Parts: sequence; C-alpha cells; structure tokens
Amino acid sequence: MMVVMSDVEDVWARILTYAGQEFRTVTGLPFTYEVPGNYLRVSRTNRNLSRANFEKAIELMPAEGPGELRGRQGASYTWAILMDSRIRADGW
Repeated sequence: MMVVMSDVEDVWARILTYAGQEFRTVTGLPFTYEVPGNYLRVSRTNRNLSRANFEKAIELMPAEGPGELRGRQGASYTWAILMDSRIRADGW
C-alpha cells in the first residue's frame, strides 16, 4: 500500500484525538496512551513510541497481527492503535 504524507498526517491527528481513551491489545489487555510530543507513551509499560515508528508501521497496514510489524517499536501497542476503527477510519 502506498501511503502519502497527508495520510500519515491524518492518522497522526486521529492518534492525538483519541489519546487517553482505552484501546486493547490483540490479547485483550486494556491500555491508554498520552502524546506529550512527537511520540506517545503507553500506560501499561510507560514505553515511548515515536511518530516515525507509526509512520513506518502505517505502510504495513492492514496487518493480521502485531507479528507482521517486525522491527517496529512496541508492535502489540502499535498494531492495536493502528488497527482500531477510530484510528484506521476508512484508511485500510
């Protein structure tokens, strides 16, 4: 899938919009995240995931599961956020 920069901007805007709301990993674990800068911090781990990480992961969407996001930071959280209907909208 070819992702143009405007798509990335739209997805990042939705990520910002839904910060603080509950998401779930593929195994059903609930988590939230905050976006204090050009990265987000996941509540379950206090892990930081960069915007660049999401930009690269978007190119792999739709993915069947986090295992398809080889080399991405926090694949289970990245996948859960990007595959959530609030974030993916009608993108993939």
